[in-house]
Amino acid sequence: MFCIPVDIPPELCLIDDERKAIYHSKDSVCIWVFANSQPRDQFVRESAGMSKAEREVLYERFSTASTQ
Repeated sequence: MFCIPVDIPPELCLIDDERKAIYHSKDSVCIWVFANSQPRDQFVRESAGMSKAEREVLYERFSTASTQ
């Protein structure tokens, strides 16, 4: 296990883990938050193997879809 101490905003800690997808690269950690577990699970499946930039574009698509 690797543990990297950081100050996580309390409001992020309050969000159910089933609504979060967490990815990391050599220089960043990204926490993607969704309305519920269904789009989160779909995002995880579709983003497998993508770069951070590709995931950002995909997340924007999910965010846009949830507001329509």
